[in-house]
Amino acid sequence: MRPAKARQPNGQAPRGHWADPSRWSALALHALALSAVLGLLGLAQQMWRLRQPGWALGLLLAAGLLLMVQCMRRLQAWRYVLPGVLAVLVFVVLPMGFTVAIGLTNYSSQHLLDFDRATRVLLERTDSRGLGMDIALHRTGPAPDAPLQAWLHGDDGRAWVSAPFEATAQGADRALAQPGAALAAAAPPARPRIALREAGPDDTARGRALTARELVARLPALQALDFHSPDGLAWRLASLHRVSDQSPRYQRIDAATLRDLTDGRPVRADHAAGQWRDAEGRALEPGFRTAVGLDNYRRIFGDARFFGPFARVFAWTLAFAALNTLLTFGLGLLLAVALNWEALRGKAFYRVALFLPYAVPAFISIPIFRGLFNENLGEINLVLDLLLGIRPGWFSDATLARSMVLVVNTWLGYPYMMILAMGLLKAIPEDLYEASAMAGAGPLDNLRRITLPLVARPMAPLLIASFATNFNNLTLIALLTEGAPDYLDTDVPVGATDLLASYTYRIAFSDGGQNFALACAISTLVFAIVALLAVVNLRLFGARR
Repeated sequence: MRPAKARQPNGQAPRGHWADPSRWSALALHALALSAVLGLLGLAQQMWRLRQPGWALGLLLAAGLLLMVQCMRRLQAWRYVLPGVLAVLVFVVLPMGFTVAIGLTNYSSQHLLDFDRATRVLLERTDSRGLGMDIALHRTGPAPDAPLQAWLHGDDGRAWVSAPFEATAQGADRALAQPGAALAAAAPPARPRIALREAGPDDTARGRALTARELVARLPALQALDFHSPDGLAWRLASLHRVSDQSPRYQRIDAATLRDLTDGRPVRADHAAGQWRDAEGRALEPGFRTAVGLDNYRRIFGDARFFGPFARVFAWTLAFAALNTLLTFGLGLLLAVALNWEALRGKAFYRVALFLPYAVPAFISIPIFRGLFNENLGEINLVLDLLLGIRPGWFSDATLARSMVLVVNTWLGYPYMMILAMGLLKAIPEDLYEASAMAGAGPLDNLRRITLPLVARPMAPLLIASFATNFNNLTLIALLTEGAPDYLDTDVPVGATDLLASYTYRIAFSDGGQNFALACAISTLVFAIVALLAVVNLRLFGARR
């Protein structure tokens, strides 16, 4: 048993007990873990209330695991590893798994709803013959809560009166929950039926008419009512003082079949395509989400309408990432060598001036470049027009647009490479250059045989990381060209300067179809490519370290 530390005579803790910074850090870690456990328990409760038992169970397991790691001494090392593992699971694995799962479906703006909800939308669809009647609601007695009675006057001059009914939100709820009114989950909720009869000569006594304010207060309940006249027509509230005929368009036969009440022919569910189809095979709106397996990947690689644009964008993305990495590295190394020149005066000023492009946020500098390259009002075209008499179409010509993208991104990226190269140049022994000078070598020989090999080798992992970063450079394209100029021979929105990231964004959010599933499939491919680059990076340079 470990002996307890002796306390001071005045009962205070031993001197230095709370002065140890490690104790404060341990307490902070425990407090952080306890806060995380409480947060996870709160999220689990919310998920349970939202009827998501799987998520609630997963959050409870995570909270239990975190608590166990904090309480068990033999798992003490995991206290420092578990937060990172959970962060990877939450911010990397979970979004990627969600993206892969969506890529295996037909999720798009035409297939937003699940099967039950899409079926309900069809069952709630109604047809109208354009008939209407004026409606007035009266109390049946002097009491403020007396039942209501509807008086209707058709356009043909006939008058109708309803049976007394309740029209409060509570009354409508009771009518929806009455025994026998429960339908299948995909069926629309039952609507209270109010029978009408033709008004006779004796139907003259009316109570107080409801004011407009009272009608507005009962509007949700009134909109849920169906007035049925003896001629078989159903009438629904169209405004505060008007009803119109509304007949259901479809009727459920079984789980996968509806009946079109206009012609009596069946409407069948096509689960492979996520559509309800009429008797002639035409797709009905809305569609519903369904699993399509690898169909999105087959469309990318097997359908010429998608593979052609994808291949163009993929080739340009590779070229952009490779050229930009080489240009930023080359320019950064050249400037670092220049700043390393002993005879150069004002190095500090040049160093700060050359680093400024990296310090300005991209969302400020890129729109400035967009203005500079403006074909009509940009300063670059004004200067070229004055000197050479030309006004290049930076945003309308594919080659010029790509050149502009490379120039702007090189300008934004070279300071990072320059700073890294300056540090590496300081580590090269001066003896090598002195020996090279004695051997008669010139500056180019020094650069090619000494500087470049000794700088490029330690920077190789960073160059691979730069390549992977440029592979997903959505910000540059979104702020500078928005993918322009667009190709006119494709069915999907894509331009000459689109990278895979911006191409995916346009398919997901800018396309008229908003094909989220196809965008997720492309994102999965991009993730696989970047992950492959990371593995190559680790294998090539991690093992040697």
